[in-house]
Amino acid sequence: MAPFRANDISDQQVMQLGTRRAFIGAGAFTALAAVSLPGVASTTKVRFKVGVTDWNLKLEGKIESISLAKQLGFDGVQISIGKGKDKLPLSDPALQKAFLQESNRVDLKIESLCLEILHQNCLKSDPLGQRWVADSISIAKAMGVRVVLLPFFGRCALETAAEMDRVGDVLKELAPAAEKAGVILGLEDTISARDNVRIVDRTQSSAVLTYYDVGNSTNNGFDVVKEIRWLGSARICEVHLKDNPHYLGEGKIDFQAVIDALADVGFDGWAQLETDSPASVEADMRRNLKFIRGLIAARNAA
Repeated sequence: MAPFRANDISDQQVMQLGTRRAFIGAGAFTALAAVSLPGVASTTKVRFKVGVTDWNLKLEGKIESISLAKQLGFDGVQISIGKGKDKLPLSDPALQKAFLQESNRVDLKIESLCLEILHQNCLKSDPLGQRWVADSISIAKAMGVRVVLLPFFGRCALETAAEMDRVGDVLKELAPAAEKAGVILGLEDTISARDNVRIVDRTQSSAVLTYYDVGNSTNNGFDVVKEIRWLGSARICEVHLKDNPHYLGEGKIDFQAVIDALADVGFDGWAQLETDSPASVEADMRRNLKFIRGLIAARNAA
């Protein structure tokens, strides 16, 4: 199946292609305003919070990532679940408790988890992948975390319609447990917004959404601003902001346009910085966060 390119979408097609998910609740108004009521959309404030991934702090799966994220000024942190042969490291109740205690101590939210073992046990082909997703739902529920990122990269990338359908069918089986637990499974990958929605719709569940990464999508030839506007807030559970190996604002991505698009569609989730640190973690993360905060302030002051 030929991949969908977001820059092929017109405003009229945005309205025609939207599924029922794009027009649920408040998302219906904000998505509509973004494409047909620009005068209203332009007054919309930025509503999302800014966090950071523990692996880009170079503290993957480590409790110390929480205090460092707090020290650097982030609103929250995305934690890695870890890899294991018989069980996932974060399935240990004692470790969960330790993470939550540290989160409470420094007053910084653990907003999402990353199931990075799917780089090893591909959900599209490995039965173990399905088991790990099921386990991640239980972990997220126990920790009171809303989003679990499911990555599809490298040899685990989704390349064919059959692979996408397979993932959709697997997640359809797992979705009822996620719904019951109040957990969202977010798809982060290298395919288009339209192909992601194809998978999401196949699951027939509100517990499976797109985890939108502006860096990945740009590198794979998609127009991220048009894709965000087409997806709307109802189909995006969380966002990664990056333009690696560049500092934010010094590469090819127009982050002001990204911030504007997220604000216009009413996105009120979390945007996590997944940015490289060529000089030092502390200095580079502060630099990138300051840049994003500046864009948000400019938008909200307009």
